[in-house]
Amino acid sequence: MLEITNITKTFNPDTVNAKLALDNLSLSVKDGDFISIIGANGAGKSTLFNAIAGDFITDTGSIVLDGEDITLIPSHKRAKVIGRLFQDPMRGSAPGMSIEENLALAAGKGGWLSKINKKDKEEFRQRLSLLNMGLEDRMQQPVGLLSGGQRQALTLMMATYTPPKLLLLDEHTAALDPSTAEKVLELTTKIVEENHLTCLMITHNMQSALDLGNRTVMMDKGTVIFDVEGEERAKLGVSDLLEQFKLSAGKALDNDRMLLT
Repeated sequence: MLEITNITKTFNPDTVNAKLALDNLSLSVKDGDFISIIGANGAGKSTLFNAIAGDFITDTGSIVLDGEDITLIPSHKRAKVIGRLFQDPMRGSAPGMSIEENLALAAGKGGWLSKINKKDKEEFRQRLSLLNMGLEDRMQQPVGLLSGGQRQALTLMMATYTPPKLLLLDEHTAALDPSTAEKVLELTTKIVEENHLTCLMITHNMQSALDLGNRTVMMDKGTVIFDVEGEERAKLGVSDLLEQFKLSAGKALDNDRMLLT
């Protein structure tokens, strides 16, 4: 479904600030995979997502999505088939527009009330009710007035309104309080499963990396150092992941944010 082959990216090449961000990275993602991606700061996780989304062109290698080589396709065209959420709840929606108008944008109706008919409104209301956050009764409210959790849930709904070929979740619950984060993760799992989405999720929570989805990938220094699924994954605990990181990376994980979750 997604085939990433030997991609490399160096920022500021041939300068004292040169940074090898992706190092000959390859990853095969099957249709319907829900992969949790972990790694220390600077491991290349978000850079990998940027490469997939087309924020830059890789120096080498190829990215093939659903049989189409998208390596050189610009980001705005990839966005039609790739949904993405970021850590910042403020990204992914238009704060000055109402909930209803934002959903109209996601539904491809232009986002203007004149193009939203009664049937559209009812569909928006029904979909919002599934979030269980009371947003179905606040459709005229500007999105900028929502809480972080409400906005992230809305953004998730918008990104999957028309099911994308691939969903990228870049630590999309990291800025939320634990209770809200858990609620958004439950919603994420529900939407991914019900729509049979192929999903890659970056997380700093090592337990979530084992509990959510069907596969866990570990990155370090711009490449994949561990990839596990099935029965082998089911037997692992957080301590096993820490030991695996030490074995594969040749050093102990020193990311306090990951160790304390």
